[in-house]
Amino acid sequence: MNILITGGAGYIGSHAVKQLHALGHAVVVLDNLVRGHRAAVPTEIPFYELDLAETDRIVELLLRHEVEVVMHFAALTYVGESVQKPLWYYRNNTAGAMSLFEAMERAGVKRCVFSSTAATYGEPDEIPIRETNRQAPINPYGRSKWFVEAILRDIVAADPAFGFVALRYFNVAGAAADGTIGEDHEPETHLVPNVLYAAMGKRENITVFGTDYATPDGTCVRDYVHVDDLVEAHILAMNTLRDGDARFYNLGIGRGYSVKEILDAAKRATGRDIPTKFGARRPGDPARLYACSDAAQRELAWKPRHTSVDEIIDSAWRWHTAHPDGYDASG
Repeated sequence: MNILITGGAGYIGSHAVKQLHALGHAVVVLDNLVRGHRAAVPTEIPFYELDLAETDRIVELLLRHEVEVVMHFAALTYVGESVQKPLWYYRNNTAGAMSLFEAMERAGVKRCVFSSTAATYGEPDEIPIRETNRQAPINPYGRSKWFVEAILRDIVAADPAFGFVALRYFNVAGAAADGTIGEDHEPETHLVPNVLYAAMGKRENITVFGTDYATPDGTCVRDYVHVDDLVEAHILAMNTLRDGDARFYNLGIGRGYSVKEILDAAKRATGRDIPTKFGARRPGDPARLYACSDAAQRELAWKPRHTSVDEIIDSAWRWHTAHPDGYDASG
């Protein structure tokens, strides 16, 4: 199948490129390299340094490569940054998606797998979070993705030949099994790489925000899904796309790990102490957040293979030790 991957030089997108290429699909990558790394994409993969706003050039790309389906990962993803720069997030994530969908319409491409987020739920009414939960995002990042979900619904309503699947996922972690690609953000906001950076001496310590939550060890609990399992769900979703599809699935392992459990697993993986400080709770941090992914497991036949936090962190540690400075400066 001929597949365009937007954001294919980013963390999750590059893992999708790797898996789809290995399966024999004809993959094309679009990325503006604002947060992505050219070195994350194999040189044999057609690569276009384009912004989502460049509608006409995306039309040309889709037609040139006879693209049949778009896997849309390209987005800005920092919650705090979205609060400080909301217009940037709406322009890139929401307006950018509109530009992409217009290009798809003009090129006759009617299949899309959309990378959404659990942030569309906001502060959930119940745990585990199900697809039927009320969506009430509480920051511009979550709203920017929520708007795209609504746009996709409207496209299907207007064109029953169009079909999409939107995947809402939780904390993504880990790296490719062979250690060739992994997580390299600047700045880095995710817990797992930051814990490993502390083990490597790349940062002074890790601050645990809150130790008095109503959880077994008093620290926040979150759902961590391995990046390779996440990508497998995207591929399964792509393979099931049909006319008129407007489907939504949560992706998570269905249980949570606490901050303390992540720290303990990192100590086991690295054999090193993790310098740790303890701080007050952060406003708006729920005690527990984890997904119910029964629908994805039932309807997509998806089954996450890496459900142990040790497996997830071991794979991340292999990447970080092999690439202590991330991708080459040229990437």
